[in-house]
Amino acid sequence: MSDRKYRQRGYQDDSRERENRGARPPKAPQERAPGRQLQDPSGPKTPNLMASHEVFRCTRCGNLLSLPVGSLEKCSRCGVDLHACIQCVSFDTSARWECTQSAQLAARVAPKDAANACPLFAPRTTVERQTSTPPSREPGGGGSSSSARKAFDDLFK
Repeated sequence: MSDRKYRQRGYQDDSRERENRGARPPKAPQERAPGRQLQDPSGPKTPNLMASHEVFRCTRCGNLLSLPVGSLEKCSRCGVDLHACIQCVSFDTSARWECTQSAQLAARVAPKDAANACPLFAPRTTVERQTSTPPSREPGGGGSSSSARKAFDDLFK
């Protein structure tokens, strides 16, 4: 009986034992036959992505706002000040003084939703996908129902 605990081939084998058993040398890699390649040499294809645009929205009500932001501007829907900490890119409730740029601040700015003259203010913008299409301008007040009907009819021409 062997002194080994496990008798599987390859477990703690020496190179001499492999040679004695007639181990075959590894085969050289064969070249692929001409035909379909696995991957395009220029890289992977990108999917058709929707168009996107950068927008500035009110953090309280989500109203779409225009850039640049003036120091005394307010949201037209809810009336919150736009040049305030809650509208800033650096606003972070988990950071010291609720600002990621707190090392450059001399004192805490409070309240966070009131207008201030912070020199570090940059409006928080987001990139949104354009998921809707602009309304069509068909003569006769067509609207979307007739354009949808026309698109459906065009499928079967």
